[in-house]
Amino acid sequence: MDRLKQIETFLLDLDGTFYLGDQLYPWSLPFVNACEQLGKRFIFVTNNSSQSGDYYVEKIRKMGASITADQVFTAGQATIFYLKKYNYPNKIYLVGTPALEKEFSEAGFVLTEKDPEAVVLGFDLTLTYKKLELACSFIRQGLPFIATHPDFNCPTPAGPIPDCGAMIALITASTGVKPKVIGKPNPEMIEALQAKYGLDDPSTVAMVGDRLYTDIAMGEAAGINSILVLSGETQLEDVHTSDIQPDVIVENLGEITKAFL
Repeated sequence: MDRLKQIETFLLDLDGTFYLGDQLYPWSLPFVNACEQLGKRFIFVTNNSSQSGDYYVEKIRKMGASITADQVFTAGQATIFYLKKYNYPNKIYLVGTPALEKEFSEAGFVLTEKDPEAVVLGFDLTLTYKKLELACSFIRQGLPFIATHPDFNCPTPAGPIPDCGAMIALITASTGVKPKVIGKPNPEMIEALQAKYGLDDPSTVAMVGDRLYTDIAMGEAAGINSILVLSGETQLEDVHTSDIQPDVIVENLGEITKAFL
């Protein structure tokens, strides 16, 4: 609990940590209010690239938290940062939702099915066989293959649904090519966060989430504090059998709020 009091910036996962689907957890707004009262910064960091950053800002605001656009960072945004920093071609074939397409277009990328120079895969809720066929064809031609994040499943109130990692597995099985993956827990996600938010002192930053292999693994990789909440995917017995170990385990965000007091 003493370690929690020293944290100045919380990187917060969304699904399974702050809410589940459209249901806000009861401990989430008290956590936000406590952070604001104590001058602690919180930034929502999600691997879910099916929606834009603006969508998440609006969703969280409707749930009662008054946040700015700078307080949300998605794997889609991190992928855009990566492609621009390393001078990838801006003519791409994007396998993603209309929301992700809009975000990439607004960032200056040309989305095309005709002679693209790279393939980018997101969590595509509008996935079709035609999209898969084209993506695999372009990848077999040797085009760079980039994926927004590695999550195999996305939590929903009705249970998990296939996420970007499952789509990666399908394409890799067909083509034999593994993509460059950007989102949590990969260094590219950390690099983008550090560049945007200036996270200079790792001892004052914590990644808070419900998944060992993305949230907690990113905390380990970045050398920052990792806090596992048991309100989502991971159960306590999963921790006992995992090589990835959190620094702190709490039932939910409410326990962190109590530690502030």
